[in-house]
Amino acid sequence: MSTIRDVAKLANVSTATVSRILNNDSKYKMTEETKKRVLDAVAALQYEIQPKISKKNSSASNNHIKIGCILSVTKKKYNDPYFMAILSGVEKQLHSKGYEISFIKTGPELEEKNTLVSTFQDQVSGLILMEPLNSEIYNYIRKNVPHIVGIDTQRNDIDNVCYDHYEIATVATRYLISKGHTKIGFIGGHGEAKQITDSQRYQGYYLAMHSAGLEINKEWIIDSGWDEDICSSKVDALCKSNNYPTAFFAASDLMAMAALNSFYNNHISVPSDVAVIGMSDIEMAKFSNPPLTTIRVPMEEIGVVAADLLLARIHGYNLLPQKIILPTSLITRSST
Repeated sequence: MSTIRDVAKLANVSTATVSRILNNDSKYKMTEETKKRVLDAVAALQYEIQPKISKKNSSASNNHIKIGCILSVTKKKYNDPYFMAILSGVEKQLHSKGYEISFIKTGPELEEKNTLVSTFQDQVSGLILMEPLNSEIYNYIRKNVPHIVGIDTQRNDIDNVCYDHYEIATVATRYLISKGHTKIGFIGGHGEAKQITDSQRYQGYYLAMHSAGLEINKEWIIDSGWDEDICSSKVDALCKSNNYPTAFFAASDLMAMAALNSFYNNHISVPSDVAVIGMSDIEMAKFSNPPLTTIRVPMEEIGVVAADLLLARIHGYNLLPQKIILPTSLITRSST
């Protein structure tokens, strides 16, 4: 059965755009050509659009339950494969239980006060939160939405489904050490932390290096800001300086692949000259050149668990907020 993600992919637009077009949201201007692409994709995939039911009749079905999603995005695109995989898991699980996502918004969109107010002016039963949000926006939503499940948000007053960042980084770095590497760099971003060295993934890397008695070269610590272009630029500069390590742990598959591209452009062989390990195991990781060794994060399963937990909350489960940590695993390929 087709999902909104499938429609977005075929039409080459974001899932948020598909949602707006199907819900006749006129707040954001879209070209007729974009609308046609989306509707053509809906027809081609035979995507089932759930009809809106009036409030008088809604009590007879699940349509009176309104579930939203706040999606995490980069500056340039909605289609981060990590969050798209989680969204797919959420959507499929809700659909299997007879529910649909009523709206998808992003953090930057909610920074516009009119959008924030209009999104939550009608009762919202529950929310999947993939974006940490600033305190003002978060507190506003918290007051208006009774049930919120976060995806790794570090918010302690709501449920969270996540994985152990610290453990992943330790496992990845120790794997590189087991392959004989002693000069190992780190590629990441500061995220919610004030600086990259405060992030759990950096701290896991640091622990593994320190435990092995290995030196950390500050020039090999790259803060990409989770932007592929910035990552490529910084790795490229490092290559041109001829002062680079023999291995990198990149705390994101996208950043790892950006690094692979820079090494290729600088005629540096992977893994002969530099080994690279990523994190997430997004679909394209196995098709990179060379195929990327990575730590698999169960992205779709995170979405499934989050959806189930949210539905349980909506239907009366009222114990204290939970933090559910899903297991990860090492996937070895040719980049190391």
